[in-house]
Formats: sequence, C-alpha cells, structure tokens
Amino acid sequence: MFSYRHAFHAGNHADVLKHALLVHTLDYLNRKDNPYWVIDTHAGAGLYALDGEWANKNAEFADGIGRLWDRKDLPPLLADYVAQVRSYNSNGHLRYYPGSPWLTLDALRDRDRLRLFEMHPTESEVLVGNLEKLDRTALRQTTIFATDGFEGMKSLLPPPPRRGLVLIDPSYEDKRDYRSTVNAVKEGIKRFATGTYAVWYPLVQRREATEMVRHLENLQVKNWLHVSLTVKRPVAEGFGLHGSGMFIVNPPWTLHAALKDAMPVLTRLLAQDDRASYTLQHRTD
Repeated sequence: MFSYRHAFHAGNHADVLKHALLVHTLDYLNRKDNPYWVIDTHAGAGLYALDGEWANKNAEFADGIGRLWDRKDLPPLLADYVAQVRSYNSNGHLRYYPGSPWLTLDALRDRDRLRLFEMHPTESEVLVGNLEKLDRTALRQTTIFATDGFEGMKSLLPPPPRRGLVLIDPSYEDKRDYRSTVNAVKEGIKRFATGTYAVWYPLVQRREATEMVRHLENLQVKNWLHVSLTVKRPVAEGFGLHGSGMFIVNPPWTLHAALKDAMPVLTRLLAQDDRASYTLQHRTD
C-alpha cells in the first residue's frame, strides 16, 4: 500500500499536465477578491530535489519539465507553469521541483487556506518538515492531515468561504482508488456543488481507468472539462504509464481555450514516439 513515492516521478510528463492546469486554475480563482480554500487529497512531500536519490533514479523529469525548461516560445498556459517552477531554481539550473502544495501556496492570498492530506507515513513526515521551513504565513494558512484524503475531504466541505478547489490525484497503485475517486467527486458535489474538482488519472492499460472516466463524464453536472495526453504507445506487456489525463468539474471558463492553444505544443514537445496525441473535451451548460 505504501510503496509509491512521488519523488520517483517528480516533474515527469504527468506532473507537467497536472500542474500546468493547477497554476491556471489558481490564477483564475485569484481574479475575484473573495477568499477560497484548496483541498489536496494526496499531497505528497511538497517539494522535491531532482538531484536526490529518489528523483534521480529514473530521472523522469528529463522527459517532462526538462523538455520545456529552456523554451522561449511556449503558449501562456505552459509559460506560466514553467515560470512558477523557475522561481524555485537559481541560475537557470533545474534542481528542485515544487509539487501541488507548493504551487498552491505560491498562489494563495492572505485569507485563502490550504488543507493537505497525505496518508503515506514517510511522505507525510517529509511534508511536515518541508512546511516548517516556510514562513509564518504559509504555516498559518496550511493544515496537514496524515489520514485518508478520500474520507477526510468530506468533513471540510463546503469550505467556509463557499469557494474552493479540490485536487484529487492518488497514485492508483491500489485499484480501488478508481472507484474511490468517483465516489469522492460525487460526495463532494453533494456537499459543495459549486466547487471545482480536479481529478488526475494515469493512462494505463487497466479496465478501471477507462470505467472511471466514463463514470465522471456521466456525472449530473453542468460543466466539465476532460483533457488527456499520450506521450508514447502502450507497451505490449500492458505495464507502465503512457500518458495521463485531467477531468475537471466546474473548470475555469478560460481553461478550454488555453488548452486548445497549449496541447498541440505540449504533445509535440513531450512526445516519446510517433503515437503521441491528446484529447480535449468539455461540456458546458
């Protein structure tokens, strides 16, 4: 259950897609003065050293953020994301990668709040240690729960300001995560129908992954957006990650146009073979 460590995959192609969308969504939330909460159900360690033992094992960041790092011609959605990652690295050298908690803290204003769940005992301990190195504002805004994010998020909904984003991105190492993700979104909508729910999922050769997407697309909601990125052909043995997707309920109205601009570029830059492609769908009321 606890074998997964996000540091192995920090900054890979899946993180690029997930975090580019996160940065855009947080910027959209900041366009109104009203405060909001962000709830991250599977927070990880928060910040990753790409030259460390874990991240350097497979160096997946080289085929992710590494391919965008020196580009000067990126569309806005990607350029904004890369700029955020650059703020953690000096002299133009890519050494550190901020996970979703750190990218979120960068965006939060004084009255906004961050609630983090991380059940992995080692990851949770590292997350606490990393947070303690930040300033008082970050400490005041953030609460960490070393418990199950699927269950824990329900007790926080609706958030007091009635504005918020819920990020759901388990490892899916346990096949039950697919069903738990769908149930979490359904329960969240019951409690907080106007919230934004961002679900990340891996493109793997598993029936559960296909079924989860179908269930999400059949949700009784007015607005959703679904984007996926395939970077290579699936391997014959059926193992490994050949892409990932994001499904967002109540997305920013600006996101679809931003992705139409960004996804052809992202697909070209992150392609690992001639099977690279993307899909982009949305439903609006």
